[in-house]
Amino acid sequence: MKYVIGIILVFMAFGCMSTPKNLGVKSGKLSPLKSSPNGVSSQTDQVKKQVKPLVLDIPVSDAKQIIKDACNDYGRHEIMKESEDYLYTVFITGIMRYRDDVEFYFDAENKVIHYRSQSRIGYSDMGLNRKRYNALAEFYYKNKQ
Repeated sequence: MKYVIGIILVFMAFGCMSTPKNLGVKSGKLSPLKSSPNGVSSQTDQVKKQVKPLVLDIPVSDAKQIIKDACNDYGRHEIMKESEDYLYTVFITGIMRYRDDVEFYFDAENKVIHYRSQSRIGYSDMGLNRKRYNALAEFYYKNKQ
């Protein structure tokens, strides 16, 4: 039994470490969410996983800095990739140290910031990705004046 648990833990650890290959913006869209309920997105058609895009009514550079500040305020994250209209960061959960991939697409043409957050492994996230979105969105709106 200990052997099986050890194998499961090793599998989970490697699953947490490997970066998904499908991330990024393609034709103005972030990647679709997996079928499991452990993610949220402003670009999904899955009603239970939808969040609103953030309003982008300030310069993209200012909005991106506020989002970075929001991520720093939330804690336990590392920025993995950044471009003019995109920010990708990985948040690490407290106890189990799971990795959640969080993306922001700064769509200046439509004046919104699209958001996608998905846990790398597991089925349920106990609502953590939605709670994180709410915290980051609240920080953004309080600080964007």
